[in-house]
Amino acid sequence: MTLFVNDLTVIDFSFFCPQRGPVGESWIVDLTLDGDLNDESMLLDFGLVKKQIKGIIDNSVDHTLAVPTKANIDILQGDDKVTLKSNFGDNNEHHFAMSGPKQAVCLIDAPSINEQVVTEYLVAEITPQLPENVKGITLSLRAEQHQSFYYHYSHGLKKHDGNCQRIVHGHRSTLGVWLDGMAMPSVQKQWAKRWADIYLVSEEDVVEAAHLQDISAAPGDICSRYHANQGEFELAISAKRTEVLPCDTTVECIADYMAKQIKQAYPDKQVEVRAYEGVGKGAIGYA
Repeated sequence: MTLFVNDLTVIDFSFFCPQRGPVGESWIVDLTLDGDLNDESMLLDFGLVKKQIKGIIDNSVDHTLAVPTKANIDILQGDDKVTLKSNFGDNNEHHFAMSGPKQAVCLIDAPSINEQVVTEYLVAEITPQLPENVKGITLSLRAEQHQSFYYHYSHGLKKHDGNCQRIVHGHRSTLGVWLDGMAMPSVQKQWAKRWADIYLVSEEDVVEAAHLQDISAAPGDICSRYHANQGEFELAISAKRTEVLPCDTTVECIADYMAKQIKQAYPDKQVEVRAYEGVGKGAIGYA
């Protein structure tokens, strides 16, 4: 017997890439289970599928920075803290360093992060926690299919009570721009290029390099540090891969920021920006 659940959840996270650095991503999860019927004539109750399996995914990869431990990255683990340091780019021209609670990072034994690697990691995490009548599990991770422009961004929300407070997690964001009600794909393309693999940081979280306690910055880095409910977070990353916003980096503020920026270029037009936070959710900014 096979049970399937399409669109079980969406994994919103960032992963570290030796060429691109931290990359925000959103992957839709489809699931199939194989096995025998239990005493209730079920393979597994759909309610348990959504609660138990989604919970394992949420507690392992979702809203973390996934790090390939076999890549060229220095990883230092303490009792409750992890520190990362690496260079990235085609010629290692960019710098990245981060520290935070261990739960903010997902360490995966692989040279790189992709859909297959994360799938294998999750199957290994989920399988031991399934009932005995479930004999096999198949996961499929996929990006949302759409025709609009999009960008990958990472950020952290120190004011958030949940896992969004983690300083490097992210999303794949679809983008729509309208001027006087007319779609503007050329403007969408400009912003998608501007924010390709970007780290967005709130101006109020930016600190001088000397104020970092657990990591060191390189020349040309943007540094940020804050305390949130889960602990202390620090980040130093090349300024060329960062944009500092004069606001929080929630999707609501991102949409508003984009709309105001575009309005400066088109002062006589009514601007509407639709920014997504992953799949199927987002905010609309007007200017």
